[in-house]
Amino acid sequence: MYLHLGQSVVVSEETIIGIFDLDNTTESHITRRFLGNAEKTGSVTNVSDDLPNTFVVCSDGDVNRVFLSQLSSQTLSKRTGTMRFE
Repeated sequence: MYLHLGQSVVVSEETIIGIFDLDNTTESHITRRFLGNAEKTGSVTNVSDDLPNTFVVCSDGDVNRVFLSQLSSQTLSKRTGTMRFE
């Protein structure tokens, strides 16, 4: 199955490592460092016209990508059919 992240971007659900809410997770310096490093290496793709609400981490073998989406993490999780909030 595929997950529509916004605009015309879809990713395979098999490659998704996690779906994270930006407001809640960026309070941690570890998450901010992770996102900063991903941006420096060119691994971040912004699929949002507005301010992003969510980031989705995907891995396809050795290639890791971070997608910024304006859709909420709850909406994206519902689209996958698996709701896992911890």
